[in-house]
Amino acid sequence: MKILFGVQGTGNGHISRARIMAKAFAKRADVDVDFVFSGRDPDKYFDMEVFGQYQSLQGLSFATQNGAVNHWDTIKSAKIRQFFHDIKHFDVTSYDLVLNDFEPVTAWAAKKQKVPSISISHQAAFAHPIPKQEADIVDNLITRYFAPTDIQLGVHWYHYGYPILPPFIDPEFHSERQDKSILVYLPFEDVSAIQETLSSFAEHDFISFHPSIKYAHKHENICWHPTAIAPFHRVLSKCNGVIANAGFELASECLQFNKRMLLKPLNGQYEQVSNAHTLSELGLCQFMRALDLDAIEQWLQSDTPDTIRFSANPDTLIDWILNKQWSDTESLCSALWRQVKFPESVLNQLRQIPH
Repeated sequence: MKILFGVQGTGNGHISRARIMAKAFAKRADVDVDFVFSGRDPDKYFDMEVFGQYQSLQGLSFATQNGAVNHWDTIKSAKIRQFFHDIKHFDVTSYDLVLNDFEPVTAWAAKKQKVPSISISHQAAFAHPIPKQEADIVDNLITRYFAPTDIQLGVHWYHYGYPILPPFIDPEFHSERQDKSILVYLPFEDVSAIQETLSSFAEHDFISFHPSIKYAHKHENICWHPTAIAPFHRVLSKCNGVIANAGFELASECLQFNKRMLLKPLNGQYEQVSNAHTLSELGLCQFMRALDLDAIEQWLQSDTPDTIRFSANPDTLIDWILNKQWSDTESLCSALWRQVKFPESVLNQLRQIPH
């Protein structure tokens, strides 16, 4: 089978999920996969070797300022003419299937050229009536029409009775013996704001990764690093806790590695707000809406939550894709959720959710 995999490049979470799939696809002789990324400047991608000769498109993205989505800058920066040009001229007819992780150009090209398409994304989970916070009519329209596909497989921490898959965790990464450091990943916050906030906790050591940092250095009680996969996961494997935005993939890794979380969702992005609320209600994180000294101090004294065990092997999903029985999502979801191990405390909370 020949597959085109379109990936939203704005957030590293989409790319992390695609990396896991790319490694699994590479082990199969019965499938050939090409990758397309959009939403980020080509020179801003990093650690992309696993994707081979991938393509990069302009796509659509959102602009942020001071930890929130800036809607006006998002509109101003959107290259709409280029976007429609790419949809019109991107030929997908040589592919048997288009897989899509919230990438609009390949999704719309597949729709117009009548090539079968399947979403595998966190955003697709919110196309179903699952718990969500602060989603307005525009958010709902974006979820539905931004990257439309024939079949939508959501990815979330629980299925709620809908065609939603659990996350996969890269088997190359694992938890090690903890030290006392705190990992910080707040890419949408200003570096100076992070520095000012965390310098108030001089007795704690923070290791912060940020896209604006060009070289590793230490300032006061914070070790700053540029974003890179391997160094980031080395810190994640050993740290005592994580302060981060409420992106889905990093939070999933924290659940797997038994890391306590303080989440600061990106304001104006309902998926992140919903993620933070969901994990908080399950007793798996604390969250704050701004860089809050009191919230950080309280969290630094908190206990580590229970661990959720997710699968590291997407072969069940790949077999389902290659078997072409795409209308049967129920058997796929059932098989994958049987591999997830919830702690009893979380199961008790989930049992109270109607589905």
